[in-house]
Formats: sequence, structure tokens, C-alpha cells
Amino acid sequence: MTANREIHLASRPDGTPVPTDFALVERELPEPAEGQILVRNTWMSVDPYMRERMDEGDSYLPAFALGAALDGAAVGEVIASRAETVPVGTSVAHVLGWREHAVLDASAATVIDTELAPPEYYLGALGTTGLTAYAALTEVAPVEAGDVVFISAAAGAVGSVAGQLARRLGASKVIGSAGGPVKTAKLTDDFGFDAAIDYRAGSLAQQLAAAAPDGVDVYVDNVGGDHLTAAIDALRPGGRIAMVGAISGYNATAPVPGPANLFALAAKDATLRGMLVSSYFHLFGEWIGKAAAMLHEGSLHTEHTVAEGLERAPEAFIGMMRGTNIGKMLVRL
Repeated sequence: MTANREIHLASRPDGTPVPTDFALVERELPEPAEGQILVRNTWMSVDPYMRERMDEGDSYLPAFALGAALDGAAVGEVIASRAETVPVGTSVAHVLGWREHAVLDASAATVIDTELAPPEYYLGALGTTGLTAYAALTEVAPVEAGDVVFISAAAGAVGSVAGQLARRLGASKVIGSAGGPVKTAKLTDDFGFDAAIDYRAGSLAQQLAAAAPDGVDVYVDNVGGDHLTAAIDALRPGGRIAMVGAISGYNATAPVPGPANLFALAAKDATLRGMLVSSYFHLFGEWIGKAAAMLHEGSLHTEHTVAEGLERAPEAFIGMMRGTNIGKMLVRL
């Protein structure tokens, strides 16, 4: 094998990414060196954080290089190995997605148990997606018995898991926001939310006040913007906010203003705490054990939106940023 198809960043997006910002490229594939493995990728993930890496300048992760393959979470099967610890046939997770094959150090791959769950679940509920929800609700903004919990982007990968976890952790009411009637129906019918807000259907603040007339105790923020403003207004004394993401501003071409009511947190003796999932990798083993048991018993419902083929990865990414997915957006290679 000498050729490999990859998706490269052809240009830095100006606002919302478009297909011409990406290029499908064929490159020579190196032979594995001592201690390395060759993986045939079977699934890859597209995630909101990748948008920030497409801009010039590093953030909390290095910027993607122009004219080079993007990267991100992927799972696959080892088809050649020069590492005794990871033999041919092993299923692994790694971060060299956006390509059909990857050569990497065996130490950079994580062996996954496909008898516990199908491999694609390690990019969703059993991956950093699920871990983000778990860390947000147990460490960053811990849910206590009887809490009212509000979650934005609730039909997405993190939000749909977070809603179910909040209930399991003792929340008395779980409210989610999503865009459109199909997604809001999913929240209550399939993901177990008590109430669903369609942020496209009117005032978000008024809908939240109607769903939680006495306020909310915990807010998991995946959106920022008007969602964060409304949540701060609705927060009860001692409330907690986990700032996971702010997808409403990722395509902005100018600085995004912060909430005008931010100082209300002081009067409410409340907390707003940002989180990077990499700071909670020590919880991975604990979470996988809990999540696998929940999946097995049927108490954790997950959904995947799947694009077929590497060439559709840019389309999947752009769609995910526009909110076309329910649950985790994945690409099957």
C-alpha cells in the first residue's frame, strides 16, 4: 500500500466554512517504523472544536496547517504492526482522522473493546463526547438531588447524553433547547427530557421561564450567546454553569460580546466554570464502565447521524456546525 486519501484544509474559512475550504488529496503512505502501527480507519468524528482550529493562530490546541491533513478522533483496525503490544487485528482509537489510513506510534493508540460496544460508540457515548457530559455534571457543575437542569444544544452529541445523566444524578426536572420541532420531539420522546424549548419558535427567555418558573440550578452551556444570557437570568442562588462550548460564535468574523448580565452571577452567589475535556481524562475509565452498563441495560439512549465515505467528511462537518445532526455526527469510511 503506497497511496492514502486524506482531507486537507485548503483555505481558512471566512465565517461559515464552505466545501472549497477543504480538499480531497491522495498522498503517499509511509511504511510503519519500529514501534508503529498501520490502521485502516473505519469511523471518524467531526466536532465543533475543529472550527476554531481552522482559523489562524493557536487557541488551546494548535491551528490546523494549510495544505495538510486535518486530524481528529477516529477508530479503526490495525492492518500492519511493528509493535508487539498492538498486533494486527486489534481495534484502536486515535486522533489521526480525516484520512482512510493512519501510521502512528502504538503508544498513541488506545485499544478498544468492541465486545463491550461497537467501535463507533468510542467516538460518542464511550468517547470524549460522553466524558464531557459526565465531567460537566459531576465535577464542573455538579447536579444535586432535586435540581432543575437546563441544557442547550440538547439534541446534539454532548447534550443528549447530559440530559439523561442529569436525571440519573437526581435532577427533578431536565429542560433542553434545540432547533425545530423534530429535535424538540426527540428530546422528550427519546432522550427523556421533561421539557423541550424550540429556540427558533420565539423568545428563549420566555420559554425558559415557562418551563422553569422557579428558576434553574444547573446549566450546561454548549451554545453561548442568548442561551447563556437567558440561563444567567433564570439561575437560582447557588446555581452552577458548566461552559462546555459556544457554537453560536464559532463562525463569527468579529469579537462576540459577552452577556450583559454577567455580574448577576455575583448577586446569586453562582458559578460559571469553563472546562476542557482533556482535564478530565482521569475519569475515562470510570465513565466507560458506567456508560457501558447503561447502554447494556438500555438506560442510555444514543443516536448517530452518519455520512458515508471520506469525501463526505467536509459536508458532515459543515452540517454539524449548522445543527443538521441528531446525536453524534460521524463519518463511516
